[in-house]
Amino acid sequence: MTSTPVRAVNSAGAGSLMAVASMSCVQLGLAASIGLAATLGSDGVAWLRLAWAAVILVAFARPWRLRFSRSTLVMCALLGLATAGMTLSFMRAVETIPLGTASALEFTGPLAVALVQGRGAGRWWALAAAAGVLGLTEPWSGSADLVGVLYALGGAVCWAAYVLLTQRAGDAVDGVGALSVSMPVAALAATLVVGPGVAGRLDLPVLAIGLGLALLLPVVPFCLELLALRRLAASAFGTLMCLEPAIAATVGVVFLRQVPSIAALAGLVLVIAAGIGAARTGRRDPAGAERELQPAAPARQPG
Repeated sequence: MTSTPVRAVNSAGAGSLMAVASMSCVQLGLAASIGLAATLGSDGVAWLRLAWAAVILVAFARPWRLRFSRSTLVMCALLGLATAGMTLSFMRAVETIPLGTASALEFTGPLAVALVQGRGAGRWWALAAAAGVLGLTEPWSGSADLVGVLYALGGAVCWAAYVLLTQRAGDAVDGVGALSVSMPVAALAATLVVGPGVAGRLDLPVLAIGLGLALLLPVVPFCLELLALRRLAASAFGTLMCLEPAIAATVGVVFLRQVPSIAALAGLVLVIAAGIGAARTGRRDPAGAERELQPAAPARQPG
């Protein structure tokens, strides 16, 4: 009689830990990208990470051994376009507006998912997380470049699509099969936008650094997020992702010596509270996930 609730708690807890580990890798990857951006530019770093990620995931998952329905392939391709748009838009945004402001604006994407799909207490946690993001970034303290703001908001739209598409792709395809299709699409899209202008600046040391960065961001985080979304509702996942500014602040203190203000500390407390609330209430309904899987019904390669 008690096995189902225990499994539910364990599932939510495991999904939450995966999401936190993913966000930690993202912030460490961003901090490590600063030096390489001086050589390749922010667009070039984003492209190199996506290109290496595509190579790694294709080699690991071997998507040619999997069988996808047409609708699943389309969904994975759209996920790839959302991934490329999210990555490139954010890197463009931080060229002209502060990292914290860009992060806060981009967080409006998953926050919107949380607000629209959340029910009851879930919506209150999303509002608390939104207030925390405001405290962390203090937008009232200065004006932001309009072009950078528009890029960040474009990234927010892509991130909202990424959350929803990743959940559906994770339900339709086992393991990292969806990423083995979506990431090459993302890399191809990024290549069409920025690849030709970066190729002449590549050498073996830069390629080696890019490989390490690709593992930190996006290979490991995206795999963890896909697994987390199989255990959490999209609304809870969107709320939980608001812990990322807190993790970013910690990385800033430890690696960049950036000390947060009182308002930022207050925001940190709010997003941590929202993350705890999401972890407690955000377990996905297994029956619901099974129903979501029914329309796609992909055929999978055995073993």
